[in-house]
Amino acid sequence: MQQSWAYGQAMAAAGVVCLRARLLHEGRTVGLAQFLGRRLGGLIGLALCPRGPLLLPPHDDAAGLAAACRALGRGLPLARPRVTLFSPSSAHPLPGLHRVVTGQSVVLLDLQATPEALRAGLHGKWRNRLAAAERAGLRAQRVGAKPAQYGWLLERELAQREGRGYQALPPGFVPAWQAAAPPAAEPMLAWRVDVDREAVAGMMFLVHGDSATYHVGWADARGREAGAHNLLLWQAMLALRERGVRRLDLGGIDTAGGAGLARFKIGTGGQVAGFSGTWVAPGDGLRRAVS
Repeated sequence: MQQSWAYGQAMAAAGVVCLRARLLHEGRTVGLAQFLGRRLGGLIGLALCPRGPLLLPPHDDAAGLAAACRALGRGLPLARPRVTLFSPSSAHPLPGLHRVVTGQSVVLLDLQATPEALRAGLHGKWRNRLAAAERAGLRAQRVGAKPAQYGWLLERELAQREGRGYQALPPGFVPAWQAAAPPAAEPMLAWRVDVDREAVAGMMFLVHGDSATYHVGWADARGREAGAHNLLLWQAMLALRERGVRRLDLGGIDTAGGAGLARFKIGTGGQVAGFSGTWVAPGDGLRRAVS
């Protein structure tokens, strides 16, 4: 998602500098990269390439990624002094670059299997929670795509993150994301579960090409007790698959600080993918500062 053009446009609408590059090899395009830039203290330029660059095979190995990062670091049109950071979706260490942040792991779910195979792939306790929610008569219903129809979910998730002390994209990102998407696309899909005509849980996903990313989720005590999130995610998996989404990114996991959420994501049967970390281009100021 972070390398999609809509993401860059949505961030630019919030005042973030968006820089884009095309990578060539022997005159042929072999990759793309999108940077988010800003100045620190008005003095140092900072450019981050989140989950990028993206390269076509066979250039997407460790050597190819490192060569691409070095070329991008040299050619970035950002005034010096500057720091250029790369956080590729790759487990490869990048030779010749300096790692400044260790990598995270995310859960990626392949939606190309049949619904029966997807359900069989759920971990036992996860599937039992889903079945209990279904037996209890809970229903997941689609939320409209207008801000007035989904704003309640963003507001409750914002209160949730303030209470739990985590950070995420601001609520204004979603309408900016929708505005940046192609006119015929459905870039945002959301569902809710009601009990006694009152929302007890909700989930939102952002669609980019043939992939989707889990964006926000919220549930109150009744929703958590009833297994509403299991029902919501399962219904979302089926709906996203039906509209042609092949891969669902459930986001990062932290088995130490967020073991329950990590178990929930892994319980879908998705694969845990570990990334190598955040790397700084050679010659940048941050490398000299930390060396």
